[in-house]
Amino acid sequence: MENVMQQLVSYAEQLIPRGMDFLLSIAVGILVFAVGSKLIKKLLKIVRRSMEKREMDPGVISFFLSASKITLYVFLVIIVAQIFGFAASSIIAIVGSAGLAIGLALQGSLANFAGGVLILIMKPFCVGDYIIVGDVEGVVQKIDVVYTTLTTADNRAVILPNGKLADSNIVNATKEDRRRVDISVGIAYDAPLNLAKEVLMKIGESQKDRLPDEPIRVVVSELGDSAVILLIQLWVKPDDYWTTRWAMTEQIKKSFDEAGISIPFPQMDVHMVSTKEN
Repeated sequence: MENVMQQLVSYAEQLIPRGMDFLLSIAVGILVFAVGSKLIKKLLKIVRRSMEKREMDPGVISFFLSASKITLYVFLVIIVAQIFGFAASSIIAIVGSAGLAIGLALQGSLANFAGGVLILIMKPFCVGDYIIVGDVEGVVQKIDVVYTTLTTADNRAVILPNGKLADSNIVNATKEDRRRVDISVGIAYDAPLNLAKEVLMKIGESQKDRLPDEPIRVVVSELGDSAVILLIQLWVKPDDYWTTRWAMTEQIKKSFDEAGISIPFPQMDVHMVSTKEN
């Protein structure tokens, strides 16, 4: 009995120091992680301010800060792991193996990362541009490491993978300092063509946001199945595009109604041919 008690006392004497060392390591590790996190946040804020003072592209700033944050936290985790007693060589081997496994599992994310780099280098668009990608369009709010965020006209956030963006046809509606408004409208074949063109020209000239140095064009663009298609074109600044287009669309309908110019519905002429029976 005395031997058992002595052995328990001996185990306790060995375990208590180890336990205290382990608890101390945990406390130090938590403290280092907390302090390191605050230092990383403060450093990133300093870097952001420095880049903003140099008037760097907001997309480049967002991408660089995202990549830097990930890198700094990886180093912080390695430091904390060393405090817990893991050897540096073991940590590097684990990180390397994990990186390989993660790379194989997340090939799409790596493609998105590469796409983000290409976007920042080639600059098909920047933060604040209005772009159209397939059936999605909106204002670019943020370019991150993996994703780009758009805000649509009805204030919805659309998250697009950078890899898809880099491989897609992108229409940048605000890349240039002006944008053309094209509106097509059909009139009946028996409607007065010259009068309709005059009405459209007056509507174009009355637009307060149009660029006065650019000409207004009113042409017959197509002879459709049920209507003569007229096209009016004028130039505005990109920010005035939608307000001008909506206003003109409403004015065209009201002005045509006042002038007695009909906008026909799709129609089909059916000819009945009678045959005499023998």
